[in-house]
Amino acid sequence: MPSDKTVPARRDFLRRSLALLPVTALAGYGVGTGQALADTPATVSGQTPRAYMPSFFSPEEWAFLGASVARLIPADERGPGALEAGVPEYIDRQMGTPYASGNQWYMRGPFQPDAPATMGYQLQLAPRDVYRLGIGDAEAYSRNQHGKPFAELDAGTQDKLLGAFERGEAQFEHVPSRLLFALLLSNTREGFFCDPMYGGNQGMVGWTLIGFPGARADFMDWVERDERYPFPPVSIRGERA
Repeated sequence: MPSDKTVPARRDFLRRSLALLPVTALAGYGVGTGQALADTPATVSGQTPRAYMPSFFSPEEWAFLGASVARLIPADERGPGALEAGVPEYIDRQMGTPYASGNQWYMRGPFQPDAPATMGYQLQLAPRDVYRLGIGDAEAYSRNQHGKPFAELDAGTQDKLLGAFERGEAQFEHVPSRLLFALLLSNTREGFFCDPMYGGNQGMVGWTLIGFPGARADFMDWVERDERYPFPPVSIRGERA
């Protein structure tokens, strides 16, 4: 995970993110497919996430989730980041769906964790299990390396830890660190660009950032024009940014 000074433009990163879904993110691993940071410029946009009480994540897990998504898509001069857009709420709400319990996947063995990604998901853990066990491992790793929980570390140290998770260099006890990172990154992208009815993309900040019209009935006249779409996005429920 490179520092803020070395990452490509945030807008370009988010555009590339649109094409990725949870299963493909996990496939990249090779097995198939809150607390804000003190130095996160959340006040740039003046937006804060609405009050929400998580139903799946514990307080400690919730703090990790908020801090980590704040680093994956940080707030900057272009607007709010994942934390301000309510991505933690989106992920928590997803944990109550069939997706999170693996009911939409083939979850019978035999499992071959070393099989190529083309062979599909190769672990017995559903997404909610990956989060529960993986966050516990991530917090243990953070305390072992730095003596503090992840949410209490400075942004640079958090980035280094996330980079170690992404590369699989962090040794976890229960789940591969790459698997937790892949799931977290994929769900963060989803929550930033989803329809607001699912809990994320609050204020339609993700859509506004990339100029996506949302659920407007007709915008085809603008598809071939080499100019920015002039109207604000609209949600499925008719809300306007």
